[in-house]
Amino acid sequence: MTGARPEPRPGGLGPAVVALGGGHGLSASLSALRLMSDRLTAVVTVADDGGSSGRLREEMGVLPPGDLRMALSALCDDTDWGRTWRDVLQHRFHSDGSLDQHAVGNLLIVALWELLGDTVAGLDWVGRLLGSRGRVLPMAAVPLAIEAELVDRVDGVEHVTVVRGQSHVATAAGQVRSVRLLPADPPACPEAVEAIDAADWVVLGPGSWFTSVMPHLLVPELSAALHRTAARRCLTLNLSAEKGETPGMRAHDHLVALRRHAPGLRIDVVVADPSAIDDVDALQDECTAMGGHLLLRQVRVGDGTPCHDPLRLAAAYRDAFEGFLGDIGTRAR
Repeated sequence: MTGARPEPRPGGLGPAVVALGGGHGLSASLSALRLMSDRLTAVVTVADDGGSSGRLREEMGVLPPGDLRMALSALCDDTDWGRTWRDVLQHRFHSDGSLDQHAVGNLLIVALWELLGDTVAGLDWVGRLLGSRGRVLPMAAVPLAIEAELVDRVDGVEHVTVVRGQSHVATAAGQVRSVRLLPADPPACPEAVEAIDAADWVVLGPGSWFTSVMPHLLVPELSAALHRTAARRCLTLNLSAEKGETPGMRAHDHLVALRRHAPGLRIDVVVADPSAIDDVDALQDECTAMGGHLLLRQVRVGDGTPCHDPLRLAAAYRDAFEGFLGDIGTRAR
């Protein structure tokens, strides 16, 4: 096989949207965005070092495919064909041997990478198989490691530790103070940079704040594109603090951390569920400091669990994109 890429789907309706993140958080935003646009590009973190992805990354020296697989699955065509292939991609083996817990989609993606010799082409072919409503791209051309500085207080004494590896950052004791990437200056995926430059909207979050959302801001070429693009930027906050990465962090603390890692980055709209906000004034102040508006909408599923409802989140994104940012539907000028 050659590295030739499949032809893109013709046309497309809705705004050109680039969604950045990884894992379940990115799947949540994509599941909502696909309801309002066909012109979607997911730019996915490539720092996973655990589970099936970590094993393939270590054994074969490839990008970790797991978060890429999840994004592709979230964009599958809503037909029997698309849903069946989505389920195949997401299926995990259960055995007493070396295939235990490997996801079929991870193996398929890596196989295509080997056959084609082209990371983006391999993802495009999987997207074609799924009838994906959009495109999935890695944020960097090489596998990355995340290194975090964590602060923990024991008997009133502050202890600082440095932890390396996404899976370790997510489970280590203490609160993340800062993160960095290794290598520190990784090459961005060129197609991801092009997509950001051409977008109408860029959506960051929800997701693991320091290991899925922040890393995009630390890839120099991606960061430069996010700062210069004419696209407007929408930030989606999480519905609860994460036990591993953000214990004790309040909603506005997430924006403080974002500003610390990406000074000067403008955020036009911050989408937040009122039930997840403990200090609306502090959050509003942080939104203003980043040049944006706070959009309070119920986006949580009805049973109260910390999961985004695709329909409710899509409605919030529509309000954000169309400028209806007030509680009474007044259009922002």
